[in-house]
Amino acid sequence: MAERLDVPATIGRKRDGDELSSREIRAFFTAYLQGGVAEEQMAAFLMAGVLQGFSADEAVAMTDVAVASGDVVDLSGLAGPTVDKHSTGGVGDTTTLVVAPILAACGLQVAKLSGRGLGHTGGTLDKLEAIPGLGVSLSPDQVTAQVQEIGLAVAAATADVVPLDKRLYALRDVTGTVASPGLIAASIMSKKLAGGASTILLDVKVGDGAFLADPEAGLALARQCVAIGTARDRATGALVTDMSQPLSHAVGNALEVAHAVEVLAGDRSGRFRDLCLELAAAAMQVSGRSADDARRDARDALDSGAAAERLSDLVRAQGGDPAVVETPWEVLPAAPCVGTWQAPPGVVTDIDTRGIGALAGGLGAGRQRRDDVIDPAVGLEVWVGIGSDTAQVEPSVTIHAASDDDLAWARDQLDDLVHVGERADVPPLVHHRLLEATST
Repeated sequence: MAERLDVPATIGRKRDGDELSSREIRAFFTAYLQGGVAEEQMAAFLMAGVLQGFSADEAVAMTDVAVASGDVVDLSGLAGPTVDKHSTGGVGDTTTLVVAPILAACGLQVAKLSGRGLGHTGGTLDKLEAIPGLGVSLSPDQVTAQVQEIGLAVAAATADVVPLDKRLYALRDVTGTVASPGLIAASIMSKKLAGGASTILLDVKVGDGAFLADPEAGLALARQCVAIGTARDRATGALVTDMSQPLSHAVGNALEVAHAVEVLAGDRSGRFRDLCLELAAAAMQVSGRSADDARRDARDALDSGAAAERLSDLVRAQGGDPAVVETPWEVLPAAPCVGTWQAPPGVVTDIDTRGIGALAGGLGAGRQRRDDVIDPAVGLEVWVGIGSDTAQVEPSVTIHAASDDDLAWARDQLDDLVHVGERADVPPLVHHRLLEATST
C-alpha cells in the first residue's frame, strides 16, 4: 500500500524548488501507479520538476520506482559479462547492428531491448524488421536463452517492462515536459536497469539531428545517467557523440541494414564504421578491459568476419533470412523509384540533419504517430558530409522512393537541406568520454 502523502503540498514543494527525499519520490510515484495521484497532478509535478530541476538523488529514486513497476530481465545465470548499449537517437544511427555483433564476437553477452522510430529518428526494431521474416517480440526467457546460445539478442521491450515509464512518457509527450535531464536520465536508465545487463554503455547524441543540440548539455545528461547506473552497481559509461550530420550514408530501414552489413563485410569506411569501433571498445573498457585491448579486440572482431557471423546468427535465431549478411541488396526490399540529386559546386558547410531525417520519414521511412505503417524500402543515401567537395562526390544523394512524385518532391526538399560554401569546420566524432572517473 502506498504511503499516505499530501499530494498538493508535495507538488507545491517541488514548485518552490525543494529537493524531495527518496522516500517522498517513491511515495509520490507509487501513489500515481495506484491511482492516488491524478493525471493532472502528475502533469503539474512534472512541470514543476522541469522548471526547478531534479537532483541526482531524485533521479535515482524515480528510476528505482520505474524499475520496480514491472518485470526485470534476469541475466545472472549467463556465463560472461552482460552488456547493453543505448543511443539517445539520431539520423542514420544503425550502430547496434554492428556494435552488438562485435561485442558478442569478443565474448560479451549482449541483451538489448530496443525501440521504434518516431519523428525524425529511426528505430532499431524497424530496421531489423526490414529483414524478411525477422521477429523482435521475445519474452524475457527467450532473450536469456538466445543470449546463452549465440551471445546476443535484440528485442522489443514487453508491456510489462517499466510500465511506469511508458505512462509517464505518454504524459510528458503532451504536456511539454520531455526536456528535463533528470526525467530523461530516469527514463533511459530504468529501461537499461530492467534489461538486466551488468555493463551499460550510453551513446548520447548531440547536434542538429539529435534531441540535444549542445555538447555540454549532452555531457550533463551523460553524467546523470552514469551516476544512476553506478548508484545501482552497474558498470556504466558514456560517449557524447556528434549528430550534426547523418551518421551513416544510409537513412531508411532496409538501406541502413544493407550499409551496416557492408561495414561488417569490410566494404565501407567512414564515420559510421569509426563510431561503431569506438562504441564497441568503450563497452569493453567499461566492462573491465584495458583501453588498448578493447580497441584491438573490436577491430579484430570486425576485420576477421567474426562479427558478421554473429549478426548472421542473430538473424537466423530470430526467424530472419541469414542470407542478408551475404547478399543484402538481394534479400532486402527495394524501392521501385530510385533517382539522384546533386549539390551545387563547393564545400558542404552544413547539413540540416533533422530535415534529412524528416525527409526520409516523409518518403515513408518513419512515423509521425506510433500507429503509422513504415515502408522499409524507402529512404536516402547521403554521400556527402560536412567538408565534402561536391565536385568530387557524385551523386550527392541517392533517393529511394515509392513513386515518381515522391522522388520529385524529395529532390525539391534537398535544395534547402544541404548547404554549400567555400570552407567548413568538420565536427569531431566524439565530443566527450565518460569511461573512467577521470574522463572528460
